[in-house]
Amino acid sequence: MRKFLVVLDDSRECLNAIRFATLRAAHTGGGVQVLAVIPPEEFQHWIGVADIMRAEARERIEAHYAVFAKWMRDRHGIEPELVIREGEPVDEILSQIAEDAEIGVLVLGAGTDKKGPGPLVTQLSRNSGTLPIPITIVPGELSKDRLTEIS
Repeated sequence: MRKFLVVLDDSRECLNAIRFATLRAAHTGGGVQVLAVIPPEEFQHWIGVADIMRAEARERIEAHYAVFAKWMRDRHGIEPELVIREGEPVDEILSQIAEDAEIGVLVLGAGTDKKGPGPLVTQLSRNSGTLPIPITIVPGELSKDRLTEIS
């Protein structure tokens, strides 16, 4: 089964990327893999504190994911898969793609502020010519109705 890989983070544009990936998977018989990356700078403290922070980050991710997973299951019949990795986000995304041959499309949400589309879109689009899968970049300003129309 082809999977749509989508990155779960705290950005507003993440929501549109998840919506798009879910709708495409529902229309094509695919799956959705949700990747959350815990950056290493969150754990540069004493070992005991780092362990607590790591556990709290995982709890936050799982709670955030639970909301999206319920929507995917209830509204679109998609059973998503959660993957949590630790490290530099771009490196972990590329590693996940390399390790899971079922991933067929990377779906990223583009930011809408004046700083640009966001660090993931910027960094991964630089590497897009050498990636083994296509990237779909979903504009952050697309409405739910427009997303449904084009999915």
